[in-house]
Amino acid sequence: MKFEPTLAFAKSLDKQDSLKSFRNQFFIPKVKSKPSLYFTGNSLGLQPKSVKASLTQELNDWATFGVEGHEHAKRPWLYYHKFSKKSLSKLVGAKPIEVVSMNQLTVNLHLLMVSFYQPTKSRFKILTEAGAFSSDQYAFESQLKFHNIDPKEGLIELSPRAGEYTLRTEDILKAIDDNRNQLALVIFGAVQYYSGQFFNIKAITTAAHQAGAFAGFDLAHAIGNVPLALHADQVDFAVWCSYKYLNSGPGGVAGAFVHEQHSNNKNLPRFSGWWGHDEEVRFQMKKGFNPMPGVDGWQVSNFPVLSGAAQLAALEIFDKAGIKNLRKKSILLTGFLGYLLKSIENYSQHYIILTPEVANERGCQLSILMKKDGRKVFNKITKAGVIADWREPGVIRVAPVPLYNTFEEVFRFYKIFKLSLKASDRLKRSDA
Repeated sequence: MKFEPTLAFAKSLDKQDSLKSFRNQFFIPKVKSKPSLYFTGNSLGLQPKSVKASLTQELNDWATFGVEGHEHAKRPWLYYHKFSKKSLSKLVGAKPIEVVSMNQLTVNLHLLMVSFYQPTKSRFKILTEAGAFSSDQYAFESQLKFHNIDPKEGLIELSPRAGEYTLRTEDILKAIDDNRNQLALVIFGAVQYYSGQFFNIKAITTAAHQAGAFAGFDLAHAIGNVPLALHADQVDFAVWCSYKYLNSGPGGVAGAFVHEQHSNNKNLPRFSGWWGHDEEVRFQMKKGFNPMPGVDGWQVSNFPVLSGAAQLAALEIFDKAGIKNLRKKSILLTGFLGYLLKSIENYSQHYIILTPEVANERGCQLSILMKKDGRKVFNKITKAGVIADWREPGVIRVAPVPLYNTFEEVFRFYKIFKLSLKASDRLKRSDA
């Protein structure tokens, strides 16, 4: 599509938007009594208006049934983890038996690394991207140390080429092949939190398997953002949180994927708990762990029902919108934003857009690396009603989410950002 840098053009795109009604299903935070320009769904998604009713249902059932709600609630609590399977499987491209809601992301990462990071004397290395989200870094380091492996020896962190800001797929594949005899695990953030780069999951997984290693992914910034095909791509495992693009609420219940090829492999080591045990005999409280089939066998504790109720409300919206439809709009929204940012005169003197320009190499986030006065510009756009995200040492992350952001909002952000740049320049000249 050929974009135009005008408000009229932005409004015309909104008029044609088949998903525009979904915005009305969310609460939009206000700044100075006016709706904000909320572009930080990559950090915390907005609250669906349907969440209150979903939570109220569980609260009423709790009040009515007490402990009997485990069996007699409208959505029996004993089986709550099953209610989200169909929706989650569509979002990650998996079978329902391969996905489950449980715990928090880093807890799930540790649990699955117990199974899929099995170092030996000769094959012990983990390969990932440099600058992975800090929680992932801590998990990798601690897992290595747990196995008495020095992280300096066991962790390979790939950086972009000199003068570049994202990794080339060819460089990732070469690094996998170069270390093929020592690799135990290849694990990436499917969408890199800082740069917004969407990695080639299929190519990375295939290369990892050819090297004799397992392949895993952190989907924190991918699920609900980009279409995924974990089953077809033969990914071994994946983990995610639900409070970003999935709009499941702060600290919402996370999730995990394990490919069905591992479903019935009881020889895989795992940290087990009673909710992963065969549900038919779970309450007999006998010794001897017998895992549920599929990823359910990796559950440890019973399900957080109130958090899950919020997630179900959000997932119903995804079921209606469809991830393919959302992706189509997302490409346009983010493409329009990138076009507008690059239309600003002499923009390259002020900032660089780190995120790949090619649509299939990014999600809905653009990361703007400020060359000067970044924090001042960020503070100005914040005062003007923009809720975006600042990441050290100098990146403004902006995420136009297709469920609730509009093309007019993208245009208004561009105007505010442009004025903030000019104001920063004027201030600098007056100081001189």
